[in-house]
Amino acid sequence: MQQPNHLPPLTALARAELPTEQGLFEAIVFTVGDDPREHVALVHGDVEGGERIPLRVHSECLTGEAFASLKCDCGAQLDSAMREVVRRGAGVVLYLRQEGRGIGLANKIRAYALQAQGADTVDANRLLGLPDDARTYEAAAAAIEHLGIRSVELITNNPAKVEALEALGVQVEGRVPSLVPVGEHARRYLDVKRERMRHLLPERPAVPQSVAHAGSRRGKS
Repeated sequence: MQQPNHLPPLTALARAELPTEQGLFEAIVFTVGDDPREHVALVHGDVEGGERIPLRVHSECLTGEAFASLKCDCGAQLDSAMREVVRRGAGVVLYLRQEGRGIGLANKIRAYALQAQGADTVDANRLLGLPDDARTYEAAAAAIEHLGIRSVELITNNPAKVEALEALGVQVEGRVPSLVPVGEHARRYLDVKRERMRHLLPERPAVPQSVAHAGSRRGKS
């Protein structure tokens, strides 16, 4: 993998084995450059020098992951990605601390309030004077370089994420869809992703809320 020399330096702060419901990972906590945010690389198996390593770049979502919110599919996507890399025998989930597509938790909740008044997720951000998506991926590219991964298969529905990583020098050899069940509360959220943010999502009926809620706590994929 040809990495550009402008990537910020990565500092690994701590590492330890992390047994989870999805499988055994090594958790590596790291920072990048002068940014104090502590990101996590969840590494399963031997990835150093690997090609076509399944990898997800996942941005923090407190509401969906800790509180099992039904407004998004973030918790389900995280769970599904962890299961996929374990199923494949080796892979990585990069957990980046950029809540609310990078706008922060307070602004995310402000956007939720505007959504309750009728705005969609894109327009709510714009009404707050914020970008549609404020995430950046230098930390992900630096982590991929640090782990010695030569190329990846990116677990994502978002072509913009593929483009951003490729622009940073990451060799993306393929894309693995991340399709998880959702209930009616998340339908508009996914529609906006597909129609206004280029996410590669199929048209599909909602599953019952009881199934979607159970999925957010268990298998989710």
